[in-house]
Amino acid sequence: MWMLMGIVVLVLALAGVVRLLARVARLEHRLQLLEQAQRAPASSVLAAEQTVRVADPAQAPSVAAPPPLPPFMAAAAPAPEPAAPPPASPPAPAPAPAPAPASVRSWWATAAGHIRDWFSRGNVPVKVGMLVLLAGVGALLKYLGDQGLLNTPIELKLAGVGAAALATLGFGWHQRLLRPLFALALQGGAIGALLLTVFAAFRLHGLIDALPALLASVLLVAGLCLLAVLQHSRTLAVLGILAGFLAPVWLSTGGGSHVALFSYYALLNLGVLAIAWWRPWRVLNLLGFAFTFGIGTWWGVLDYRPEHYVSTQPFVVLFFAFYLLIPLLYARRQPAQAGDRIDGTLVFGTPLVAFGLQAGLLTDAMPLALCALGMAAVYALLAWVFIGRGHYRALAQCWAVLAVGFATLAVPLALSASATASVFALEGAALVWLGLRQQRLLPQLSGGLLQLAAGFAWLVAASDAGGAGIAVLNPVFIGALLLALAGAVSYLCCLRVRHPLTRTYYAWALGWLTLAVGWEIFHFIALVNRADALLVQAVLSTWLAAEAWRRWPLPELRITALAGLLLLLPLMLLQADAHQQPFAGWGGLAWAVVLVAGLRGLHCLRHGSGLISLLAQTTWWLLWATALGLCLWVVVGATALGASWRALAAILPWLLLAGLLQWRWRWMVEPLQEAHANGRSWLQGVVAVVLGCWWLLHLMVRGDAAPLPWLPLLNPLELGLGAALALAVLWFREHHRTLLPARQQAGLAALAVLALLSMAALRAVHHLGGVGWAGVSSSVPGQTSLTLLWSVLGMAGWIVGSRRGNRSLWLAGAVLMAVVLVKLLLVDRGHLGNLLGIASFIGYGLLATVVGYVAPVPPRGRASTSGEPA
Repeated sequence: MWMLMGIVVLVLALAGVVRLLARVARLEHRLQLLEQAQRAPASSVLAAEQTVRVADPAQAPSVAAPPPLPPFMAAAAPAPEPAAPPPASPPAPAPAPAPAPASVRSWWATAAGHIRDWFSRGNVPVKVGMLVLLAGVGALLKYLGDQGLLNTPIELKLAGVGAAALATLGFGWHQRLLRPLFALALQGGAIGALLLTVFAAFRLHGLIDALPALLASVLLVAGLCLLAVLQHSRTLAVLGILAGFLAPVWLSTGGGSHVALFSYYALLNLGVLAIAWWRPWRVLNLLGFAFTFGIGTWWGVLDYRPEHYVSTQPFVVLFFAFYLLIPLLYARRQPAQAGDRIDGTLVFGTPLVAFGLQAGLLTDAMPLALCALGMAAVYALLAWVFIGRGHYRALAQCWAVLAVGFATLAVPLALSASATASVFALEGAALVWLGLRQQRLLPQLSGGLLQLAAGFAWLVAASDAGGAGIAVLNPVFIGALLLALAGAVSYLCCLRVRHPLTRTYYAWALGWLTLAVGWEIFHFIALVNRADALLVQAVLSTWLAAEAWRRWPLPELRITALAGLLLLLPLMLLQADAHQQPFAGWGGLAWAVVLVAGLRGLHCLRHGSGLISLLAQTTWWLLWATALGLCLWVVVGATALGASWRALAAILPWLLLAGLLQWRWRWMVEPLQEAHANGRSWLQGVVAVVLGCWWLLHLMVRGDAAPLPWLPLLNPLELGLGAALALAVLWFREHHRTLLPARQQAGLAALAVLALLSMAALRAVHHLGGVGWAGVSSSVPGQTSLTLLWSVLGMAGWIVGSRRGNRSLWLAGAVLMAVVLVKLLLVDRGHLGNLLGIASFIGYGLLATVVGYVAPVPPRGRASTSGEPA
């Protein structure tokens, strides 16, 4: 009884699976009809609706009728159904919504719905009747056996069941024209009973051996598939394929040969291929694919050993060939309106699964690379043959993608990392070109990703290579050049269509070109000369980019030229770090190249204007001022001259540049000429900042004029400080008149001069008076000198302001004298015990008295020319 119940449950499960498959097929068919309706022009739809309204009612069903039934099914259609009025227009797509997601409908609800549909649709009586009949016959046989009424041998029992099944099969075939659905159910049930009989004779009672049982199952499955094809019954075909692939499973004894198993599956797949020639039954193809590769992979994981390679490899190739051709047959059987529909699961799943199996069979990388290359060749040949046939265009495009993919996969398996980078880079550029030409996003993305993969492969190759090889003629350098070439090709392709990634590809190409040359410099040039070589590389980049911009005025080229000039500044510091100053060693030759190539590059850029031209010319002059300043600073520092000479040498090129900008601007506009006519303020501003920073840094240093004696204000340090302050004040007054009023500008300048003279006085005390520099500002001579200096300056302000009638200058002198008075009371009062402190007070008093006599306060306005003296 349990065996009988198991059989019934198995039949129910198979029926449910078949029902699900049939439902999927119907939904696919309805989706196909909906797509065809959407593709039709709106005018055609309106015309069809009008035709339906005025046409004869007998012809109206042709508008919305499904595809015609086979002749024997059409002849057996029930008579009352045509009497129903047909719909006037195709059914709206709303009744066929997309299947609900798993989150909305539970698995149990879905299964219950399918079971309900199976029992409520189609020929329900015959379905239920066959199930009940099987259960009843089984119960009757068990009852008769329990009562001892069936004491016949088991052979006769099985023969009787087989005879009854054959009779049922014959009756079902006889009814195929009158009652097609009823006949199909009988045929499926009969062959199912025959398969169960074979199973019982082999497994339960041991009446036949495994080979006869398998052959009998093959014959039954083949007959079932033949009946399915003849009667256009996908359900019978699915039942046959399921039974065929499951037969080795339920007939297996655990000790069979894998060759026999795969040979049997090869015959089954040959049947699937034959059915695909006549019928586009996708579910049948998917079942064959799943069982073939699923059970094959299962066996490979559990039982495969290296000695099985020779007997296993042909079957893997054969199964790959089967499911390579089946999608072609599926596309062949599609209607003209759906010629672009392909079976993506088989098209892309077959090579992936087959190559995965090959990876398990082949242990070395080179055979696997040859396998990938062979698959690429097969797909490329198929794509080349079918790409020109409109019905197969979509399938051929998929094959072309697979060909490119497997060819790409073969590269890292067979070649080194550097060669992989080269191939990936060129292939990526080709895909970018193809994607832009065909206006397809996938090839463009694939091309970009391939170039990224090429970059990673190059990094791997570079890390493994080290400094091995010959300069320039080494795979790492050539690989980087090919990456740059691929990026340049992609940039030019994107430039033609103004693609958003145009500048990205330009930066990619420029970066790899720079990296290629930098790699050679760092691995084949001595450490001390690398900065010189990098300097030449940067200026040559500027020159080449400027030359290219002269012929093709692209903004990226001007930016590249400017970037090369800007890089010269940090590279110059690297030179100084390598050999103390930029012009030492090979640096002189490098700077000669900078002079020639830089002037030529700026000459090419003079036809443009704007910010880049201003920055380029400004950078050019700042570069030379910095280089010469570094050179003089190092050269003077190597002599016996004092530190002040070194400081003056470092700032001398900047002072010269500031003077030229102030009085000989026409000399400075070369080589950009008109393009740099408005760049004076930019350059002067930068120079003024440099001079100001140098002035602040050196204002409070002690100074050293050796071998010359120290002369206040005539020593190299204070001459440089005075010149820097004068040039900075001139620049500020000329270009920033509106920033501060003239009176405030004069006040700031006076404070700077006061600070300069005060430090000069303290240096004089240090050098001439022998006072230590650390305590010179707190010493009595230092304070006395500041008191006298400030008093003289204040008196000069009083006198000049009074004589010129400049009240502001007179008041400035008065303020300075007041500061000196406060200083006398707070600081110098403590030094009244020595002559210098007394001299401070006496000197201040005499000066104030003289000023009060000769320089009274000037009037407040020009109208009053007389008044009381101050």
